Amino acid sequence: MEGLWRTAAGLDPKPEDYEGVDFWLAPERAGWLTKQGAYIKTWRRRWFVLKRGKLFWFKDSFVTHDSKPRGVIPVGACLTVKGAEDVLNKQFAFELSTNRDTMYFIADSEKEKEEWINSIGRSIVQHSRSVTDSEVVDYDSKR
Repeated sequence: MEGLWRTAAGLDPKPEDYEGVDFWLAPERAGWLTKQGAYIKTWRRRWFVLKRGKLFWFKDSFVTHDSKPRGVIPVGACLTVKGAEDVLNKQFAFELSTNRDTMYFIADSEKEKEEWINSIGRSIVQHSRSVTDSEVVDYDSKR
């Protein structure tokens, strides 16, 4: 999990973190959010792109094939995404959490916040690790 938040903190995202994802083409969702830093708790405005189970962020909105993400969050490893105005005492705030860490974001409006929460929530469900057929034990067949 440390790798998730190291990546999420924008600390040297590696090409394998985003390899095979054409983040510059037809994202599921894209837009400006303000993100709290992982170590220095300052707020910075970044361009976010949600695509194929990964939430990328960039310094600006001009994203091309040659762009390098400042950070990547594999949302399938996340457990919840929900409003966080009461936690941060900031309007339009929401949080994205694993079982050990939480990241905070601020949208530009209530509508944007709800759209991001819904999009990320759908992505969590679609990309979370689920039980595979090889992991299912059929006790009835062993009689």
